[in-house]
Amino acid sequence: MITLDIFADPICPWCLIGKARLDRALEARPDHPFAIAWHPFQLDPSLPQGGMNRADYLEAKFGREGAVRIHVPVLDAAKEAGIEIDLAAITRTPNTRDAHRLIHWAGLEGRQSAMIAALMRAYWREGRDIGDAAVLADLAAGVGLDREMIARLLASDADCDTVATREEHARSRGVRAVPTFVIANTHVIEGAQPTELWLRVIDDLAAQA
Repeated sequence: MITLDIFADPICPWCLIGKARLDRALEARPDHPFAIAWHPFQLDPSLPQGGMNRADYLEAKFGREGAVRIHVPVLDAAKEAGIEIDLAAITRTPNTRDAHRLIHWAGLEGRQSAMIAALMRAYWREGRDIGDAAVLADLAAGVGLDREMIARLLASDADCDTVATREEHARSRGVRAVPTFVIANTHVIEGAQPTELWLRVIDDLAAQA
């Protein structure tokens, strides 16, 4: 197997789109060689722990017109990738520190990919606040984790340092934006690349085997 490390944040729309495009390639090549590992990278670690009203956050960051403009390419790309996004349902921009802790714990149980898919679906399709501990515990239970245990962990500082250290390590390696994909700890692919690129990568790796 070849390690495919993915640095992502579940509230990043291009991470959602990049995952969907990669998933299409993996579905088309079920014998692909990748062992996938997801790694934490917060788009905005400066967000307050309780998050912010989404409209206020976007206007403060991009301006009123810019907040509208940034959604156009996202919606176009999502439609092309066959992804449902309900922007009207999203009322908060959460701090994703706890979501990344949850992804970390899911990885220990072999449920990491299912967990990040559930987080993205909850945020982008259902408009749920994935900075809220109760929401996170429910999502954890939905992928087979122990809800009560996760709730206790979220109420503590468990693995906050671990997640922060992993993100700092990513930044020290040169990761500046997400999604970023690293193949075999050597080759870096940045951005939401098209499915066709991933198919070529998989086929090239198979030819080299």
